[in-house]
Parts: sequence; C-alpha cells; structure tokens
Amino acid sequence: MSAERKPDLHLEIAHVLFIDVVGYSKLLADEQSETLQLLNQIVRGTAEFRTAEEKGELIRLPTGDGMALVFLTKPEAPVQCALEIGKAIKSYPKLQLRMGIHSGSVNQMKDVNDRSNVTGAGINIAQRVMDCGDAGHILLSRRVAEDLEQYRLWQPYLHDLGECEVKHGVRVHVFNLYSPPSRHYSAASLATRSAAKRAHPGACGNRGAYCCLTSINDTGSACLCAIEVPPG
Repeated sequence: MSAERKPDLHLEIAHVLFIDVVGYSKLLADEQSETLQLLNQIVRGTAEFRTAEEKGELIRLPTGDGMALVFLTKPEAPVQCALEIGKAIKSYPKLQLRMGIHSGSVNQMKDVNDRSNVTGAGINIAQRVMDCGDAGHILLSRRVAEDLEQYRLWQPYLHDLGECEVKHGVRVHVFNLYSPPSRHYSAASLATRSAAKRAHPGACGNRGAYCCLTSINDTGSACLCAIEVPPG
C-alpha cells in the first residue's frame, strides 16, 4: 500500500482585511458589476495596496460580494488600507462597505486555476470579525487590537465592543476602529448591539463616517454616533 500523502503546509502569519459590499445581493446584475469595478478601483488606489503589491507581499482573493486582502507585511497594513478605503468611499455614498481585520496563521496554496489562494484560521476569523459589523464599520479582532494598543498613535482609535456570536455559535471578541469622539460614549454590550442591529439595520445614514452603536435609549431604539474617519 502506498503511503498517504501528507498535506503540504507552510504556515505563516498574515494580516487579513475582509471587505464586504452591504446589500450586494439586492443589486441588479449590471449594478453588481459596476459596484465591484468601483470597489476594485478604490482598493487598488490605496497606498498600502500598491506598496504591498510592488513588494510581492499581497494576495488578493475575490469573494463574490467583496474581497479579502492578505498582507504579508506589517500588522498595521490592513488597518491603514481600511482607513484609506473609508476616506475614498466618502465620494460614493451608495457604496456601503463593512470591513473586518485579523492577524493569524495561513497556508498559501494554488487553486484549480493555479492561482494563489489562502486557507487557515487567519482568513476564517477575519471573515467572522467582519460578519459582526454593519455598513460603515471597521472591526478588529482582539489580537489586532492588542498589537496596535502598544502604540500611542493607535490607542485612541480602539474601542472594545466585547464578544459577538457568529455562525455555528462561534464567539469572537471585536474592537471598533474610529477616531476619538468629542464627548465620551460608553459602548453597549455586544448582546444588546446585536439585537439593535436586527431591529434597526442600516440605522446610520452618514456614509462619510464610521458608525458605532453607543447605547439603547428608554424606548428601545438604537442610539448611534457617526465618527469621522481619522486622517491617514
């Protein structure tokens, strides 16, 4: 009997940005194509994307209604890229995105078309983190937040939202990324936030800002704050 072939694993740490177009499935076919073309144009125009691509340290993965960018460079690369994208889409209010970021182990491989692909916890958790968000959110995993909080530059932008339950009962601890507000807000628990999200989808209408749930008022309505994107 021939020996079983062992999987060819070459694990490495990658920094993943998952991007999703909110409401994509409701668009007409031509609108979907136009939306993805616009998203590709915006993403390719960011400095972090171009720098990583020139160094050969970026893997791009289409996901149907968005994309995953796998950076093999520095931990803050997907964060900077997300902020650049957020600034760029201010000019396109109909383009609603949510983004999730995680750093973790991945394994590079080739798909059926002999193109670069990635598997592993790094990309899976990035998608789960993104799934916790709404339009306008940039959410970070706890691991990414812990890396960034070691630097004064990033500390004011990190806001702990606690745990969020996603598919198959998996729970992930997420942080919201936005600039410091002019007044202090205490973030609601993720359990309350998830209930408000279901009851008030797309409650934030300011698409030039990132939205964060801050509290639930006495009537049970969601109270959100719109926070301007920090300068990149």
